Amino acid sequence: MMHFWPNAHALVTGAGTGIGAATAIALAKAGVRVSIAGRRIEALKQTAASLGNRAGVVASIDVTDEAAVARGVAEIEAKAGPIDILVNNAGKAGSAPFDKTGAALWADMLASNLSSVFLVTHAVLPAMAQRGRGRVINVASTAGLTGYAYVSAYVAAKHGVVGLTRSLALEYARRGVTVNAVCPGYTDTPLVADAAANIVAKTGRSEQEARAVLAKVNPMQRLVTPEEVADAILWLASEGASSINGQAVAVAGGEVFTG
Repeated sequence: MMHFWPNAHALVTGAGTGIGAATAIALAKAGVRVSIAGRRIEALKQTAASLGNRAGVVASIDVTDEAAVARGVAEIEAKAGPIDILVNNAGKAGSAPFDKTGAALWADMLASNLSSVFLVTHAVLPAMAQRGRGRVINVASTAGLTGYAYVSAYVAAKHGVVGLTRSLALEYARRGVTVNAVCPGYTDTPLVADAAANIVAKTGRSEQEARAVLAKVNPMQRLVTPEEVADAILWLASEGASSINGQAVAVAGGEVFTG
């Protein structure tokens, strides 16, 4: 059984669906008080309904907006207490051949997937270090460990998340805070549903065939489940993972190897 600090309080961003929702639910089941944030308030409310008496604050926050993040984090901590565990899950994927990747798509991918991690972590991490305890878990992607065609902006952003994770892990190692990343492969979430829809639109394949194309990348020949990713996050957030720091843990069935 995993152990957590007494009265531990977690913030999970992008918690309305997919990996974020599964992570919030897993943390709540483990006894952690969980606040959740994102843009889609109705989806967040549905997740909150599954947290029972471990539900903290439900906050509508644009994690690409520095002022909104500062206000949101302050509100959450004022109502639910200091944040001990931060799960940076919010993000989105956009695809295009490189020669059709304009400045707007590039900026959107970096803002949504990399700058958002910087902004929320910047608002939370210093106070963790002052208290001498904390966990930061960044949801990156196998795209942060290898390359994929037609998603150059997304891949660049996720590589940035892994690099930021490693840098912060070293900077805060003596201050009671660990910083790690999880790198899921294709996971059965709305993001993958969108990717499958793009394949259908461009190739005329059925949705089932499109999902099979994505699953084929995984040596297990299946999509990862959000709950499997949440379990990895849960472990990294626990007291038992106190010596795990600066790691990028692939949850991808053997698609990529880290070392």
